[in-house]
Amino acid sequence: MINRKKIGLIAGQGRLPFMIADGARAAGFEVICVGFKDQADPALAEHVDHFYWVPLARMGRWITKLRYHGITETIMVGRVAKRRMYTPWRIVQYLPDWRAFRVWYGRLRHMDKRNDSLLTAIADELASGGIILDDSTRYCQEHLARSGVMTRTQPPKQTWADIEFGWKIVKQMGELDIGQAIAVKEREVIAVEAIEGTDRMIERAGGLCKVGGWTLIKTAKPAQDMRFDVPTIGPGTIENLKKNHASCLVVEPERTIIIDMPETLKLADRLKIAVVGYVQPTT
Repeated sequence: MINRKKIGLIAGQGRLPFMIADGARAAGFEVICVGFKDQADPALAEHVDHFYWVPLARMGRWITKLRYHGITETIMVGRVAKRRMYTPWRIVQYLPDWRAFRVWYGRLRHMDKRNDSLLTAIADELASGGIILDDSTRYCQEHLARSGVMTRTQPPKQTWADIEFGWKIVKQMGELDIGQAIAVKEREVIAVEAIEGTDRMIERAGGLCKVGGWTLIKTAKPAQDMRFDVPTIGPGTIENLKKNHASCLVVEPERTIIIDMPETLKLADRLKIAVVGYVQPTT
């Protein structure tokens, strides 16, 4: 029997861990997955070779399970609701191990708790245990956004001015690591994404812009680390935009994952949401 190459998968919520698992196995890898309790989908176990539940705040358990199978190279994908970190009694709730304590009160002691800082600290702690995080898009390249209008539905003409206006702003937000998305209408910022996430921001924008016809712009950070927090949109995003009266979704080509891209773009056409991969013109 030929021994297959192995890769680890650290999984949170959503469809993306399934896509990475399926893509890695199609590439000939044996996939060893640790899924966060109360976060990952139990059905993911059917898409990997070995699956283990692990507590979110016990990084030592993640490392132990992966290293048991000889894993060093690992991908970490899937949503984790960061706002849960600010709930009362969070220490008791998550019962962190010494590695998690070292991340939160050691590596981050004199740093902010924004996504880049937190995820880099997690990556460094994993590396100290012999687990190296890899590019999270490596096994889903066919689902990366393309340049140009990706749907048959075209953006309204006036939307292009909103895109040009909003793109610069959301990129500046990315430099500050505040969020990845904004809502724009008639060259006015309606809503800005922060810790609540894109879906909640879309709902807020819909409530603030009852007339509809607004545009969601979601980009990678200027210095995006492709190991984690890569912008991701999917069917749920499209449905939420429709529900909240948006008309256009703008993303960054080659740096945004579109979950199940063919199906998502078909849904966008059915719901009359234009999806654009925007490249800022060089001057």
